[in-house]
Amino acid sequence: MPSTTINPTRQELTRLKTRLRTSMRGHKLLKDKRDELMKQFMDVVRENRALRKRVEEGLMRAHGAFTVAAALMSPEMLEQSLLYPKQSVELDMTFQNIMSVDVPQYQFRTSSQDPGEVYPYGFAQTSGELDDAVDALSRVLSDMLRLAEIEKTSQLLAEEIEKTRRRVNALEYVKIPEMQANIKYITMKLDENERANTIRLMKVKDMILKEAIEEKRAEDAKVLETFGGEAPAQV
Repeated sequence: MPSTTINPTRQELTRLKTRLRTSMRGHKLLKDKRDELMKQFMDVVRENRALRKRVEEGLMRAHGAFTVAAALMSPEMLEQSLLYPKQSVELDMTFQNIMSVDVPQYQFRTSSQDPGEVYPYGFAQTSGELDDAVDALSRVLSDMLRLAEIEKTSQLLAEEIEKTRRRVNALEYVKIPEMQANIKYITMKLDENERANTIRLMKVKDMILKEAIEEKRAEDAKVLETFGGEAPAQV
């Protein structure tokens, strides 16, 4: 039985069949989109795992070097050495469309390409461990930006996968079965109406034949009465 009250007419049946074909095509396209999004998401997750491991290792090296430098240098000297950085970074953000999802892309560039510009201090009164820490941080910066890009991409893809999955399930388990049930109901009603009309027509035909036979008998009776109960001579 249909879930809602519908009008069992041929026009409604045609409309539902058109909607069903459109829904089944949309269901297939959404399933293909979901599968492709899952493939893209798994690629992003694998890259995210590798980047996170590399970034964590780089930060651990930098933290260890800073810890040793802080132990060898006075707090005032360490703070003064890092107070005025010489290098600046410009970050640009654009978007890439992945299966109708706009994911961010980060491009950064430093104000100078000289690798020595990452050290904002002289080397006379600082320790080599501080140099190692600053160098480790400068090396891990690009991976950190890429990691931020990848993690945002994975978040957006996961949200789109969830939305697409809900739409696929709604079509597969609710909308399409409901339309199929409505089509079946209307078809049964139309068949019942057609059978009822056929039976009515047969009854009307029988009544007309019966009336015609009775009229013929009445005419024959009148003819017999006219000729005195004898049938007229055949010419």
